[in-house]
Amino acid sequence: MAGLSRFALRRRAVRSLALPALLAMLAWSGAAAAQPSVENQVKAAYLFKFAGFVEWPEGSFTRTDSPLQIGVAGNDALADQLEQMVAGRTVAGHAISVRKLRRGDALHGVHILFIGAGERSSVIDMLAAARGQSVLTVSDADDSIALGCMIAFVVAQDRLRFDVALGQVNSSRLRISARMLAAANRVQGAT
Repeated sequence: MAGLSRFALRRRAVRSLALPALLAMLAWSGAAAAQPSVENQVKAAYLFKFAGFVEWPEGSFTRTDSPLQIGVAGNDALADQLEQMVAGRTVAGHAISVRKLRRGDALHGVHILFIGAGERSSVIDMLAAARGQSVLTVSDADDSIALGCMIAFVVAQDRLRFDVALGQVNSSRLRISARMLAAANRVQGAT
């Protein structure tokens, strides 16, 4: 990629993350109310794409063929949509599985944890359970970054985007690709 400007790299990164979200929006824009919401479609696409832009430390997978597990708490409709979207897909040689989580559930084996906006105490409890583990935490709750979440879904210029808190990411020993950071709405803790 030598010779590409920083702007060109950022544009390419935005395209690679935004394409699944755009396709999901187009596929469901005219759907009836009984169909999954466009917002859940876009969030599911982002969660799937995040998996391909994160490196987990050694020992995060029990075996080389262990699945990459995405836990979803507080939004069963999103979990259902994500399960359909990732069926039969892999990331870095790992099949993807989706697990619905409830407050108090163990996070063993979870690599990405989405916490839906709900009761503030539930969000705080789930983030506390993930603290110290190599789990990418994502939420759409208000002030989720301030509460200790790594990635927060936000609406910017009438689009669903995401902010990243590098401090929380670095303390978990996860590594997020520069391409994903370039596509973020805002990166906190960037140098």
